[in-house]
Amino acid sequence: MATFTHRTPVMFQHCDPAGIVFYPRYFEMINAVVETFFDRALDWSFATLHGSERMGVPMGRIDANFHAASRLGDVLDWSLTIGRIGRGSAEIEITGACGAEARLSVRGTLVLVDLDKMKSRPWPEARRAALERYTKENTA
Repeated sequence: MATFTHRTPVMFQHCDPAGIVFYPRYFEMINAVVETFFDRALDWSFATLHGSERMGVPMGRIDANFHAASRLGDVLDWSLTIGRIGRGSAEIEITGACGAEARLSVRGTLVLVDLDKMKSRPWPEARRAALERYTKENTA
């Protein structure tokens, strides 16, 4: 199983007046991890996905557990793996940590959507194969 990793410095824009990450900003960071995963790991940029291919991957479900506060100046290391791939969905698991300290863990479901019909659609075979490299079942 491959694990996708991404790094985010905690900046002033992410924080409340106390210098702690304001929790809705974590969801923006999570989206950035997903977008970067699609671009770098799947070679499928959101510009292409949403633009010429007229597809999107909204989060159909998300469950976040916050373990510790993140502060201005911290650097968050993110890991993303795929739990299961459905016909037109993918269960994702994302963790964020600062050094050895877990900050949050997320489980969610991405749904591949036809933007013109606003309905789910199956993964294209090549994209599904790329996703499978990141599944827990794939230990090669």
